Amino acid sequence: MWGQAVAVATALLAAVVATPTAAQTTPECEDGTCRIQLTPQQLQAAAERLVRARKFEEAKPLVAALRQAPGFTMQSRFLTGYIAAETGHPDEAAEHYRAILNDDPGQTGVRLALAKAMLALHKPGDADRQFKIAEQDQDLPPEVLRTIRTVRDTIRAQRPWQIDISVGLAPDTNINNATSLDTIRVNLGNDSIPLTLDDRARAKSGIGQTAQISGRLRLPAANRLSILADLDANGTNYAGADYDDYVAQLAAGVEYALTPQTHASIEAVGAHRWYGGDAVSRQIGTRLGLQTTLSPSRRVGVQLDLRRTEALFDDRYSGWQGGVYATYEQALAPTLLVSAGPFVRRDWLNDRAYSNTETGANIGIGGAMPLGINFGLRVGASRAVYDAPVVFFDVNPRRDWRLVARATLGNRKIRLLGLSPQIGFSWTRIDSTIGFYDATRGRFEITLARYF
Repeated sequence: MWGQAVAVATALLAAVVATPTAAQTTPECEDGTCRIQLTPQQLQAAAERLVRARKFEEAKPLVAALRQAPGFTMQSRFLTGYIAAETGHPDEAAEHYRAILNDDPGQTGVRLALAKAMLALHKPGDADRQFKIAEQDQDLPPEVLRTIRTVRDTIRAQRPWQIDISVGLAPDTNINNATSLDTIRVNLGNDSIPLTLDDRARAKSGIGQTAQISGRLRLPAANRLSILADLDANGTNYAGADYDDYVAQLAAGVEYALTPQTHASIEAVGAHRWYGGDAVSRQIGTRLGLQTTLSPSRRVGVQLDLRRTEALFDDRYSGWQGGVYATYEQALAPTLLVSAGPFVRRDWLNDRAYSNTETGANIGIGGAMPLGINFGLRVGASRAVYDAPVVFFDVNPRRDWRLVARATLGNRKIRLLGLSPQIGFSWTRIDSTIGFYDATRGRFEITLARYF
């Protein structure tokens, strides 16, 4: 089956570097020695003919000479990589292909060749990622798309798991997510009086050490049926234990293919959170999902999440939490993806003053750019309306506007022990009718990430 991937990359060789084959230049001979002068285009055409004829040793000097021609770096790199791959050196081939994609991530043929090299190196997860990006190219012929999907199905069947890990530092302007106000007003009887907050109730800044791990298992079990398991864990450690924050979530269930393009899933979900050195909440519930691929570049999905929350620090916050989330994804280019979607979330808690309905939407864009740069941008806004007032603060129920934004920037050309650097900044703002709940938070993350 891997041979199909090889066929895809090989079939696109001409599309990647093809130029019209020039007529052969007449050699000039003198004293029994003949010389021939070739333009870069003619040199490339001659090298391609030798490569297609699998005369790799004869082609190497021409490819080396082509490397010296201005404007032909990509062509010489590709041919060098292709020769390395076909002569049993996929690691060298991958290095050349990555160099091309770092400078020009839109080269679909090169990406397919890299996926082929990853298969030869027994790295099916890396290969699948390259195939996934490549199939967003709307100019690919239908038969090539079908082959890519077949190969991806085979990869997922033979290598059903994936793990992503990141570690780093997180400077934060508000590690306790507290109000930025010095004074608030509270109600005592029929009077409203100002109250000055002490330092413990105000926002504190700090630098934490952060780590995140996520794993996914998708194991085919029967015709159209797969077993699913997901693990997500993240945490931030600050000086002392007062504001340390750790969360772990595990989900397990099944996915069923209603059609080749539409999949439905159901999973049981459990989550646990520790804050300040103590367990503060645990959840158990279920997650339902439906996802359909409209085209190679468009996908839509909807998810229903319903959980029972037990707040170990205060039973008033215990109860049910449910949400509906919709997402639409559109590939603007093979390496550029935009996504958007509305959501509705409802908290039914033991105390109606903390029960609320939140409605909002998110939109984001991300992808790869030349020079090895990858980026992501996401913004969201929501409105939360509470069921009952917190009389100590206000006789009217609380109303919040919530704004979020996140930006990430990384460089895949830089690798340290297989880890790539990334810088992220997230910003949140809560604008509440009760000043005590007003909060602004900015958090940088300087991380190294690796994908298995």
